[in-house]
Amino acid sequence: MNEFKRAKEEYESTPIPAELEDRVRAGIRQGKANRARRGWGRRLGTVAACFVVMFGVLNLSPTVAAAAADFPVLGGLFQVLTVRSFTDENGDRTVEVEQPAIQGGGAFAQQVNEEIRKRVDTKTAEGEQLVAEYKEAFLATGGTQEEWEQHNLAVSVTYDIKSQTETVVSFLVESDVSFTGANWERTYYNLDLAAEKELTLADVLGKDWVTVCNDAIREQMAAAEDPAVYFAADQGGFTTVDETTQFYLNEAGDPVVVFPPYTVAPGAMGYVEFPIGQ
Repeated sequence: MNEFKRAKEEYESTPIPAELEDRVRAGIRQGKANRARRGWGRRLGTVAACFVVMFGVLNLSPTVAAAAADFPVLGGLFQVLTVRSFTDENGDRTVEVEQPAIQGGGAFAQQVNEEIRKRVDTKTAEGEQLVAEYKEAFLATGGTQEEWEQHNLAVSVTYDIKSQTETVVSFLVESDVSFTGANWERTYYNLDLAAEKELTLADVLGKDWVTVCNDAIREQMAAAEDPAVYFAADQGGFTTVDETTQFYLNEAGDPVVVFPPYTVAPGAMGYVEFPIGQ
């Protein structure tokens, strides 16, 4: 991943043609609108294939490498596996993919696996399309093919396990394109696999979860070294958490509320996190 981080830093400093910048900013606005409407049921959709068939298809692909690095999680009842792990390079871009899946459990685990597979495929395709559009704009605004060939942009879709117990796992799936932060997205999964359900902030914090979260977030914002860095409420900044607010569970089992770039603070701050003690 170090190579991708270096690539990201290098190409984020590359001037982006105006027409692509307009597209990126429009995407940010659309992303905010989509997040406001997104719920778990919509994220999951309809299960297209069973878990075993999914693994068979993955193993048939020449670009798929079945990873041996099993994570010994959840007391042996369940496992989180890397079911696709590959790097693909050509003259225009490098694509790195690490796709997780849950082994064990019933229909709920299959639903989650199918949703993750679709997300990984979608974000990979979107990243490659963005690179293609960037190349087209680069050449259209005076760049040469020889100059373009010095570029090797990076598209990355990976995951990270945040915490795990015998029955609960919290992890994220992250997608990124190296030359623009506008396509940097994280989706968080907080799963009680024994109960076959997604955990909500209400499950973790109780019926007063909105007040508990809002008070903790406002207190942390006010105590920041520069509180003015956060957007004011009347400027589109933080007002309240709701059912669409993303979070993960840390190793202590406490929720950490997460806001995407540009939602509560400038994009340079990246994803902004607020631990919520219980």
